Amino acid sequence: MKRVQFGHSPVPYFFIAPQILIIAIFFLWPAAQAVYQSFLLEDAFGLSSQFVGFRNFADVLASGAWLQSAIFTAVFSFLVAFFSIAISLFLAVRADEVIRGAKSYKTLLMWGYAVAPPVAGLLGNMLFNPLMGDLYKLFNSFGFEFNHIQNAGDAAFVVTLIAVWKQVSVNFIFFLSGLQGIPKAVTEAATLDCKSAERRFWTITFPLLAPTTFFLMVINLTYAFFETFGIIDVSTKGSPGGSTATLVYKVYVDGFLGADMGSSSAQSVLLMIMVSVLTVFQFRFIERKVHY
Repeated sequence: MKRVQFGHSPVPYFFIAPQILIIAIFFLWPAAQAVYQSFLLEDAFGLSSQFVGFRNFADVLASGAWLQSAIFTAVFSFLVAFFSIAISLFLAVRADEVIRGAKSYKTLLMWGYAVAPPVAGLLGNMLFNPLMGDLYKLFNSFGFEFNHIQNAGDAAFVVTLIAVWKQVSVNFIFFLSGLQGIPKAVTEAATLDCKSAERRFWTITFPLLAPTTFFLMVINLTYAFFETFGIIDVSTKGSPGGSTATLVYKVYVDGFLGADMGSSSAQSVLLMIMVSVLTVFQFRFIERKVHY
């Protein structure tokens, strides 16, 4: 049987060439540079360098500060992902039930999406300011002795609260779209079969939102790992004592402020490996339980 072959046009390659060029310049080349510099020991001015093999990686893994940052990043990412998804799901379910004033209610909940992370950090810094912060005064009025400048737990609470608030609106949009995409015939049949609204939600509605929830879990973990840099830099700057410094922020502090490019590059390579392993774990094991 004779095979039919079609000619290949160079036009599709022409259209995707700019995107490939952008990825190569701004992602692949910096990643390759980071891997290369992770094996070097450079002076503070970048005038000389020495190949040291895996010494930078060994120093990083033996560092108590890096371990502290890694633990905080893991706990911080889990809390941000969990609470932002849980709160936005609750708000989306309530918004889907609103009949009068629905557009105004949904618009108010979506406004946070337009706020950039550094602006969110600035707002949080003002609200928790010891001199004029309303939330600072509120917490201390209940006798908590709240002070995020000196107390590591209070500082972690502040950055987590700001990060969750910033991400709720994004998750809300996706959950609301998912709820509105469920056929009404399914919800009406579930209402006839089960009188309990709570049981209907966990047995019918939430399983139908599994693809959306899995997608948002991946997005929120990525957000907590990387996009919260602006929030931390503006609100706490990793203080006190580096207790609120995520791995990304520590790369910035050691590389750009401390001028230790070898250690900073090694940290970025380790972070890249950690995120890759986490992504593979999510898609290999967790996605199996998601029914599309």
